[in-house]
Amino acid sequence: MKTVILKFGGTSLATEESREKAVDKIIEAKENYENVVIVVSAIGRIGAPYATDTLLSLIDGNRTLLSNREIDLLMSCGEIISTVVMANHLNRMGIKACALTGGNAGIITDHSFKEANIITIETERLNQLLSEGRVPIVAGFQGVTTSGDITTIGRGGSDTTAVLLGEALNADAVEIYTDVDGIMTADPRICPMAKIINEINYNEVFQMADSGAKVIHSRAVEIARRAGIPLMIKNTFNSSVGTKICEYNRIQTKKLLKDKLITSIAHRLNRIQFSIKGRFDDDAFFTDLASKGVSIDIINIFPDSKVFTTDIGCKASVLDLVRQYALEYSMIEDCCKVTVIGERMTGVPGVMAKIIRALSSEQIEILQTADSLSTIACLIKDADLEPAVKVLHKEFLLDA
Repeated sequence: MKTVILKFGGTSLATEESREKAVDKIIEAKENYENVVIVVSAIGRIGAPYATDTLLSLIDGNRTLLSNREIDLLMSCGEIISTVVMANHLNRMGIKACALTGGNAGIITDHSFKEANIITIETERLNQLLSEGRVPIVAGFQGVTTSGDITTIGRGGSDTTAVLLGEALNADAVEIYTDVDGIMTADPRICPMAKIINEINYNEVFQMADSGAKVIHSRAVEIARRAGIPLMIKNTFNSSVGTKICEYNRIQTKKLLKDKLITSIAHRLNRIQFSIKGRFDDDAFFTDLASKGVSIDIINIFPDSKVFTTDIGCKASVLDLVRQYALEYSMIEDCCKVTVIGERMTGVPGVMAKIIRALSSEQIEILQTADSLSTIACLIKDADLEPAVKVLHKEFLLDA
């Protein structure tokens, strides 16, 4: 039997009108699939009464003295409210629906509160509801331990919930509904020429998410690739076809290679670059950095210096360690990272030359670079972000 998972984000549930639009999408899905499972986020965004950040503000956010177990209890409430509200909407339309917490839906996690790992999904209850012709509405972002404690699985967890349920139920597709028409070639707020990408493969989307693009959580993409489930990113509020995320087949790859070398441009803000001079025990230094929770973004190792970037929020931790090691250093703040992404550029010469030429034409200084098989990242100053994205978008023919 054909099965689809539909996930609705907070903006899709924020108002009575938007929830009606979501119901329309569910009705449409029921016309095309025998089994439909819904996953929901908390209603609205920060400021909305049941949004996760609003709930956290009730206990003064990170300054609370509550345990993580108790914080998870609070954070799970927004999604649970959404399930009941949406079940009410569907039942009024004559569609038999059943609201479920993550635990009710069989999502079993470990005890790592706030960042729980999903151990297994017991599908008996979901399959029973589907066999009865009912629509399960599952609270995203959460599960339950074997001892009955509610857990949350980290930000972006509702996307992950949807894809894991798709894998467990052998779904034919997972559709992620939001307030945009699909994945775009760049952030349209920075690059108005950005266009919708009709089809993109798992690795490219994973790289986009990892490089700062607000598309879909990278964990969800990785699970979908593992399960071989196509993902669709669609707009709740119109009939746009959206973006399909899947594996390219050989024919598609040849066609796309003739089309465009680069798929998209992503960026990540709040970068800071450190240059550590002289010789020192770099193994011990970077091990200590990791123990402080500092994640290195770009790094270049030279005999007499080490240059690396990290998030600006890690500045104090890095400086503490630099002083502890009595190292000579310099730093550049107000940086950002711009990444060109495209699986088809692997092994193609001249891509870096194009990037350097394009950025030089706008007098943009490249502070540091890093590359992989399908990405090339450049660290630049914040002030150069908009012209950099625009000129790269044009250089790689993404405007066309």
